[in-house]
Amino acid sequence: MANIYSHSKLSSFEQCPLKYKFRYIDKIIPEVEQNIEGFLGNMVHETLEWIYNEVRKGNIPDLDTVIDFYINLWNRCYNKDIRIAREDIDAEFYFNQGIKFVIDYYMSNSPFKDNTIEMEYKILVPLDSEGKYMVQGYIDRLVHDKDTNIFEIHDYKTGNSMKSQEELDTDRQLALYSIGIKKTFPDVADVHLVWHYLAYNKKMRSKRTDEELEKLKQDIINLIDKIETTTEFPACQSALCNWCEYQEICQAHMNKNNGN
Repeated sequence: MANIYSHSKLSSFEQCPLKYKFRYIDKIIPEVEQNIEGFLGNMVHETLEWIYNEVRKGNIPDLDTVIDFYINLWNRCYNKDIRIAREDIDAEFYFNQGIKFVIDYYMSNSPFKDNTIEMEYKILVPLDSEGKYMVQGYIDRLVHDKDTNIFEIHDYKTGNSMKSQEELDTDRQLALYSIGIKKTFPDVADVHLVWHYLAYNKKMRSKRTDEELEKLKQDIINLIDKIETTTEFPACQSALCNWCEYQEICQAHMNKNNGN
């Protein structure tokens, strides 16, 4: 039976093998399970998902109603245990960021009539013919143009960093999902990849050739083989350590803080 991976699981190993071990092998539940950036992302994602669910029911909510939904969702879900790494910023800053993201997105995409067919769509991506290598993920929003039979995979980004076009043209996550879309739906003409960088109110696009997707599949198979034969999981220190949920048990992080 295949060991099913995800993009985040693969990325965790690449970023820090020790973090991968804590999370996926030792299955350690961190004391603080969520940070404010992740919480903000969840609140915005859920709000945008709600908009499209309403549209599919024949309702186009006005902007005030959408903002009210976001505010109520934040107030209902926020709790004091959510970690804020930056000492110079409080939760209200992130709350207001979310308001801006929602308003900008609404103004840029209303009335939302692009034939969205799925939100938070679970996709299973086979990488080999035997079913030994599998990747699973969730597509934020899936659009289908019936006239051209072109599918669009949409992904929402709420962070402050934005990739260049060159980086997006080699980005792994959505490209992996496009493999699954081509397997799931018949006679797909093409799959376009679309990123919404909400902090910049900017939409960016890319797509892959079949040859590029075949190479990607082999690259991921090689990475999975490496993970499954690894016996040593060293810490890999980087700027990402500041947001890591395993700081309290990471010896490398503690040594750094103690000046060792």
